[in-house]
Amino acid sequence: MARLSPALFAPFCAALAATLFSMNDVAMKFLSGGYALHEIVLFRSIMGLLITVAIMAPLLGGFHLLRTRRPGMHILRAACVIFANMSFFLGLAALPLAEAVALFFVSPFLISIFSVLFLGEYVGPRRWAAIAVGMLGVLIVLRPGTEAFQLASFFPIAAAFGYAGLHIFTRAMRTTENAVSMVFYIQIVFLVFCASLGLAIGDGKFEAAVVGDPSLEFMFRAWVWPETGDLLLFLLIGAFASVGGYFISQAYRLGEAAMVAPFEYLALPLSILWGVLFFGETLDALVWVGIAMIAGAGLYTVWRENRQSLRTQA
Repeated sequence: MARLSPALFAPFCAALAATLFSMNDVAMKFLSGGYALHEIVLFRSIMGLLITVAIMAPLLGGFHLLRTRRPGMHILRAACVIFANMSFFLGLAALPLAEAVALFFVSPFLISIFSVLFLGEYVGPRRWAAIAVGMLGVLIVLRPGTEAFQLASFFPIAAAFGYAGLHIFTRAMRTTENAVSMVFYIQIVFLVFCASLGLAIGDGKFEAAVVGDPSLEFMFRAWVWPETGDLLLFLLIGAFASVGGYFISQAYRLGEAAMVAPFEYLALPLSILWGVLFFGETLDALVWVGIAMIAGAGLYTVWRENRQSLRTQA
């Protein structure tokens, strides 16, 4: 069986990662009403670390994959993903799933912009126009100045900047680091961060001061031992995050950022589906328009990039 070229395999990895991350979002939203965010992420990191060390490293080439010559870059990259994850999940606790994901999807546009600014990649005028349309779609979903606007909407947008930074670091490190090491060091930094946060605020001493705000309650809630029925979700979150992290790292190692990013738009229809099935969420007409603009801009970007690739190969 012929191996897929990086130009095909990278988008496939991005689409698979988007699916796993969307399932992670569902599980996280289910747990957000009863547990502290940093407690869930600590469990997730432990599970993810076990999967990386016990399964990924042995199956994908051995423990030498965990070695690195750039620990500082791994820490900076992990800081970006910590900021992105924590911000997004705080927004997810207060917003409908589809809206949170739609607002977060400023990130692929930022990745394309950052790839030009920091990596010297080329984005043509038509793709710039698609980015502008997508950004307008994000604004329509956000609806600043209306009664529908929520302060929690800023959390997914803030997360988008961290996510863009994460993938710019991934692109910058691709020649010396592998996807397994990238997942491994993120889990290590997450463990240290969440354990430290738990020691500082995990007793719930600030919980009474934030009652009524779903996002802040999620952050400052006291730690409790998970109920038996919730333990499976804790384990699944760890599996989804670690395996998804591996595939998204592969995607950005192997493919151009402006080509890979649009395939993450698969999370948009999935978030709508999960929102309806699991949370009974509905979207008004304006949100549908904004999401359609975001998805349409992403699909056009993919089509345009494919045309450019074909011209280059001709």
